[in-house]
This record gives sequence, structure tokens and C-alpha cells, in this order.
Amino acid sequence: MSQVALPPKDVDRAYDWCRDLTRREAKNFYYAFITLPPAKRRAIYATYAFCRLCDDAVDEDDQPSRKLELLSGLRQQLEVAFSGASPDGRELGPVFQALAHSSATYGIDQGLFQDIITGVESDLATTRYRDFEELRAYCYHVASAVGLICIEIFGYTDPRAREFAIDLGLAMQLTNIIRDVEEDLDRDRVYLPQEDLDRFGYSEERLFAGEMDESFRELMQFQVERARGYFQSGLRLLPLLSRRARSCPAVMAGIYMRILDRAEAADFNVFNERPSLSKREKLFVMARVWTETLLPMRFFSPQP
Repeated sequence: MSQVALPPKDVDRAYDWCRDLTRREAKNFYYAFITLPPAKRRAIYATYAFCRLCDDAVDEDDQPSRKLELLSGLRQQLEVAFSGASPDGRELGPVFQALAHSSATYGIDQGLFQDIITGVESDLATTRYRDFEELRAYCYHVASAVGLICIEIFGYTDPRAREFAIDLGLAMQLTNIIRDVEEDLDRDRVYLPQEDLDRFGYSEERLFAGEMDESFRELMQFQVERARGYFQSGLRLLPLLSRRARSCPAVMAGIYMRILDRAEAADFNVFNERPSLSKREKLFVMARVWTETLLPMRFFSPQP
């Protein structure tokens, strides 16, 4: 791709803008990002800022037609950023300025960013999922594509890293779905596959009523075990990365797996309290995991 030829100071300002946004909004990810070396860290900030633009475009209270217009605008800016059509990059906002620079630096395919837009765009048309295959496709676009971007920044040589990054992204998005059941219901979105509701004899009507009986708990336990299975596969990515780079996905995985543990410990009472970790708990996970990944050992003992 052609790199937008921004002066160094303008590039730095663009990255600073992305960093500040990430620090303000990325309540879980920020603790993982700060473990990276500075150059890789700011590339990750640019990626997060882009994802945030996509999420905000569909989560605002605008009409669906307006949301589609916003996403179309993001696609167009992405095209410009990757084509170098803007001679000095000044017509691009700071997110796309930083994204153009980081993508050129690390050789990131524009298609992965387009996949993310496709994923968030699907939220405007799809609010229910018939089976896990449909949900998996959605999770790939909104999460696994991000993982594939990240490993280009982290650096890898073994092609298996792509498969494991996809699975780690699936695991994290499935965790989001478990954590955000009530919030998604407020937006009339049900990410739990209909085939799973049917399997455990639990209806969508009861879900909206917030009924927590044994069938609901079995349904949620099934979702947790599915997410853990993808974590087990996704964590095989870690030995394929350098010790310094692997700390970032390891910290993210550590935080998200604790969210699963928290949901399970609360007997899946996701309607009254959103499973989450305190800032202190996140810092504890970051410190422990960061230390372990820097040691000459294979964190989580993942087997290729």
C-alpha cells in the first residue's frame, strides 16, 4: 500500500490522539496494550481507535439509514488511507492518519479492516442468530479480524498463528456476549443462538423477562464452556510470538477468562450485575501475566 506522507510531528499527534481515546475508553484492553513496546503499542492504539469509530457508528441513537451512511463514510476513508490518494493525509482524521502509517509499517491488509466494518454493519440487519455457525461468522468479523490485525503488529513466522488468533478472537467475543446479555437485550439483540435456547428449553420471552432457572444456568454454562474451548485453542498463539509481544494477548486472555469465572461464580446472574473486574484486579492480572510471559517458559503451557 502507499503510505500517506505525513510529517513526523503530524504522525505523532495522530497516534497521541488514538492513545488518549484508548486510555479513556478501552477499560479492559488498555491494561494489555501498555505491555507492548512503544512502536507496537501505538499501532495497536490506532487499531483500537478504528474499532471504536465502527462501534460508535452503530451504537448511536441515529436512524439505521444514518448509521449505514456513517459506516459507508468509514469505508471511504479507509480506501483513501490505504490508497494514499490524500497527498499529505490532512483530509483524514487522526485515526485514519495513524492507521495508514501503522498499516504501511506492519503490512496490514485493508481487507481485515473492511471485515470489521462488515461485522458491525451486520448489527443493523441481524439481531438474532439461528445457530452457532451464524454467530461464529459474526464473531469472526468483529473480533477475529482484529486478532489477525494484531498479530501482524506483534510479528510472527509460523502460519498457525493466524488460526490461533482467530480462535482467541472468537473466545473473547463469546465472553462479551455472556457478559453483555442484559445490555444487548436493551438494544433488542440476542446473540445467544436460537438452537442453544431450544436445546436447553429456554425461550427468548423468558430471556427478556430475566428468568433465571436451571435451564438458563445450563444454557449459560454451555456458552462459558464453548468460550473456554476457544481460549484453549487460541492460547496456542502465545509461544509463536516473542516474549514481549505475547504479553499483550496473554493479559487480554487473562482478564477475559476471569470475566467468565466471575459470571460462573455469580451463578450466571447477568441480569442484575454485569460480570467485570475492578481496576485493581485488572492491574493484578496484568502484573502477574506480564511477569510470567517474560520468563523462559510457555505461559498456560499451550500445546501446538
